[in-house]
Amino acid sequence: MKIHAEALLFDNDGTLVSSMESVDRCWTLWAQEYGITAEDFARVERHGRPAVEIAADLVPADMVPEALARIEQLEVEDVAGGVVLLPGTAELLAQLPADRWAVVTSATRRLAEARLEEVGIRPKYLIAADDIKRGKPDPEPYLLGARRLGLDPARCVVFEDAPAGLTAGRAAGMRTVGLATTHQRSELVADVVVRDLSAVSVQATVGGVEITVAD
Repeated sequence: MKIHAEALLFDNDGTLVSSMESVDRCWTLWAQEYGITAEDFARVERHGRPAVEIAADLVPADMVPEALARIEQLEVEDVAGGVVLLPGTAELLAQLPADRWAVVTSATRRLAEARLEEVGIRPKYLIAADDIKRGKPDPEPYLLGARRLGLDPARCVVFEDAPAGLTAGRAAGMRTVGLATTHQRSELVADVVVRDLSAVSVQATVGGVEITVAD
């Protein structure tokens, strides 16, 4: 299967890298510190959502700024050794011109840059939680990504592992590639679903990118 696009927009955690063990470790400690019960913690969807929204679901409104700062600090301190490249990431990014892709993450800029730096990824364009008012599944993050690249959203392709992110991509009018790295294929609604980025190759063309999906 081939897809033609002008640019590719990548989620980070679960798409380019995995920091799931670090995330689970830090959020579990955070929940314990704030006295959140296991039942309340389990009912909140965390993957693919900005930390500020997760915190707002779990602590009183007046505690959200402090709680947000605390989880960011815990996660930044846990970056060393807590982030690994997912299969196919390095090879795929090496094939892309710098102005043909961006990272669109629900993490804060400080945390996103720390995680990307840990594995040697340095995107020219990075959209983080600090840049938007409404996080995924709202389309705002991906629409901003297209705007930063100066492109029509309909000419961009989103790569995502989380249902919330795929919903955001579709709502932005973009084609979507789902990665079955953190969710079952049956949970992912996308134009095509692959196991990970090792099933994807790209070739730069005049004014765009040709994507080949082998899975």
